[in-house]
Amino acid sequence: MLSDPIADMLTRIRNATRGHKEIVDVPASKFKEQLGHLLVKEGYLASCERVRDEGMKFDVLRLTLKYGAKREQVIKHIERISRPGRRAYVSHEHLPRIQRGLGLAVVSTSHGLLADRDARKQGIGGELVCVLW
Repeated sequence: MLSDPIADMLTRIRNATRGHKEIVDVPASKFKEQLGHLLVKEGYLASCERVRDEGMKFDVLRLTLKYGAKREQVIKHIERISRPGRRAYVSHEHLPRIQRGLGLAVVSTSHGLLADRDARKQGIGGELVCVLW
């Protein structure tokens, strides 16, 4: 049993990118699916789809990783911020600017998962899920 499935997903992405894998499968949930689609929208992943193959008991998210022209990693750093043991909440005034705005902070708000710049624009804060660049 996993105590932090979001950290598990981020670790699988981190390990797959360092190993230059094309795809990575992650056990599916609605939250992870939203996170995957946000990373696709922001340009860090190529695709995110929910699949259930024959013989599988549960759905998985199939994440297609993205690389640069010379196979350089698009995701150079990915880190979980808010953990089950220590939640991290921020107001819209205190949302961090990752890599001077070139990175991404994922915020869980009452309007769903948002990128830090979208949350700042809408003037809403929330739980700081993870940061990446």
